[in-house]
Amino acid sequence: MQEVLVSALLFFCAFPQTNANGKKPVWKPVQFAIVRFNGEAPQTWNIYHYEKRENLLVKLWKRYLYLDLKEGEVYEVDPQTVNAQGDGVEWSAGDLPSDPIEITEWKSKDAGRVRSIKFRFGKNGHTLEVEIPLLLNGKPAY
Repeated sequence: MQEVLVSALLFFCAFPQTNANGKKPVWKPVQFAIVRFNGEAPQTWNIYHYEKRENLLVKLWKRYLYLDLKEGEVYEVDPQTVNAQGDGVEWSAGDLPSDPIEITEWKSKDAGRVRSIKFRFGKNGHTLEVEIPLLLNGKPAY
């Protein structure tokens, strides 16, 4: 029983939650990032980060995707739960769906000063590639 409580506590501490005053955390844009959808740059996109560097929020046209880089999972986020806030967006992981979307071919690699994450939606679906800048020590540059 105690192990379950500790696991639940660790799970909820890893995600940004709504503040006590009901305000959602603000995710900031990742500078110098690159997004490719089926090998081409989408017309409208952005990548946001929060304090935890292993989680990204990707805006792809009007769709938002939550990428858990540590677990290799992708969740579709209801766009109505995301609010523009200056250059960033307000969103709480409390609005995260319970199940990730089906993806295959998850690949994450560091190539010099860039971390590349690439995956396919479903078995034969579209591909999404995200490249984020890294510092010389290999940590994210955002």
